[in-house]
Amino acid sequence: MVSKNDLVKDYIFKELQKHLPSHAIPDELVLIDSLPFTSHGKIDVSELNKIYLNSINLKSECKLNGKEELWEKLHHLWKSVLSLSEDPLKVPDESLFLNSGGDSLKSIRLLNEIENLVGTSVPGLLEIILSSSILEIYNHILQTAFPDEDLTFSKNYATKRKSSDVNQEETSGKSLHQESVMPLNCDEINAFIALSRGNQILSPNTTRFLTDLEHCPSAYSSDLISQTNIQNMKSLNPPALIGKSKDMSCVAKVSEEETSVMGAEKMEFHVRWRSDTGKCVDASPLLVIPAVDKSSATVYIGSHSHRMMAVDLYSGKVKWEQILGDRIESSACVSKCGNFIVVGCYNGLVYILKSNSGEKYWMFTTDDAVKSSATVDPTTGLFYIGSHDQHAYALDIYKKKCVWKLKCGGTVFSSPCLSLIPYHLYFATLGGLLLAINPATGKRVWKHSCGKPLFSSPRCCLQYICIGCVDGNFLCFTHFGEQIWQFSTNEPIFSSPCTSASEQEIFFGSHDCFIYCCSMKGHLQWKFETTSRVYSTPFAFHNHSHGNEMLLAAASTDGKLWILESKSGELQSVYQLPGEVFSSPVVWESMLIIGCRNNYVYCLDLLGGNQR
Repeated sequence: MVSKNDLVKDYIFKELQKHLPSHAIPDELVLIDSLPFTSHGKIDVSELNKIYLNSINLKSECKLNGKEELWEKLHHLWKSVLSLSEDPLKVPDESLFLNSGGDSLKSIRLLNEIENLVGTSVPGLLEIILSSSILEIYNHILQTAFPDEDLTFSKNYATKRKSSDVNQEETSGKSLHQESVMPLNCDEINAFIALSRGNQILSPNTTRFLTDLEHCPSAYSSDLISQTNIQNMKSLNPPALIGKSKDMSCVAKVSEEETSVMGAEKMEFHVRWRSDTGKCVDASPLLVIPAVDKSSATVYIGSHSHRMMAVDLYSGKVKWEQILGDRIESSACVSKCGNFIVVGCYNGLVYILKSNSGEKYWMFTTDDAVKSSATVDPTTGLFYIGSHDQHAYALDIYKKKCVWKLKCGGTVFSSPCLSLIPYHLYFATLGGLLLAINPATGKRVWKHSCGKPLFSSPRCCLQYICIGCVDGNFLCFTHFGEQIWQFSTNEPIFSSPCTSASEQEIFFGSHDCFIYCCSMKGHLQWKFETTSRVYSTPFAFHNHSHGNEMLLAAASTDGKLWILESKSGELQSVYQLPGEVFSSPVVWESMLIIGCRNNYVYCLDLLGGNQR
């Protein structure tokens, strides 16, 4: 940046904060006297890159003069990243980053600033930033920056969250052998199909109903379907649109600003309904379609308002809502029998709710926030979920007990992934570890250190396990822990991957504002540039108007929904929602469901040219 006046960078960041959303604030500003030009009079980008790299190198060469200077500079970075630079008050020792206005994007910036300051990577620092006080962050950095000196600041470990409000039996860390878990407390076992982000599907009791449904889901995955069901699903026809809702009287009126933003599109969006949740919706929708009565399909989703909601897919009517103890960022998961919904909460509890009423059936206590989304085992009915307390849990909701608990060596933010062949459960941590676990015993099979935090959730296919990393690399492993390939983007990857129906392609987004499609051999097939960072997980589905064509739905954080042709990456349609989007889309028939930070969950009809 070239400035005519002597501007301070902190002032510039403060001004940007007033006009730009958090995801659009630059990570760094380099002030220079003049812009370099080529001989043709154009900006010399290569020279700008050199100037930037030199500034980064100069930063890393600046040695700290002692622990007192580290403490002072940590305070400065804290205020700068959180845009508190003009605040003359000292940051209290007990200040927590997230409670002070921080988020996952700002935490990455603070991490990078600190590592530039000390001139080396600081293992485990991101987890400390997200969960501990500024004093604890300082003490953690001291161990890396001044490893041979005595620490003058005493370590203060965060006290365990009190759980006196919940009568929860403590669980031991002992591993138990797998049992066949039967839904003893269920009156009946329902046949259904459940769709969740990344075109993951669960259909545990639906095998004999698949042909009766006449419509397969928009996509399917080997993650949670028994391998014998896959061929049955491939043979089914693409879905058809069910008629419009008969009663829209309770659905909120759609504002004029929520319109499609491009004229020459091959498809269009129309808002079927939107439902007010009270606060931001960062969770992704869970869609459950009963085999007997498809018209009673339900969307389950939670929000920062503490509200968990069940909404009728076709009409948008709220069937029930339940107020939980804190914010909900975890996406819901349905039980094998179909009678329960499982969701994590910021208060450290995993809630098991009755799917037909929202009534609380059981609450399981962990020692920190649960932002991870649960995965159900279709063979045993067990649920697997992670917590910010650095543990993975296997829960038997029918016996109301924890079957096993495993320390993962890092905070578990992302969601676990289950492979049936081989029988492995995968967890990723903010400490950079990818873990393969035996689901029956809770014992670790293998682990791989990715070096940087893993916000992305792992994704299984028949041959491989894939995940994105904060260092911008997308990694692919065999089920036995051997890294096969990596693909590099220019920015952190928070987006979780999804695969095509054939499992020949894998799709993911990056903070570099691109959506990527790679072959399973790691070769780039195409990339599509969006207008903002891509945090959420894409969703692959059949084009309702042309059944043989596969499409990809993706969202960027600026609220735009993108529909691409999955083979070529060609844009089919784009739609602007009136708020930021960190939720992931789910598509069924011609309906797309997604949450938005304007407090609403949306259901949009996606129509081709012959339906306009």
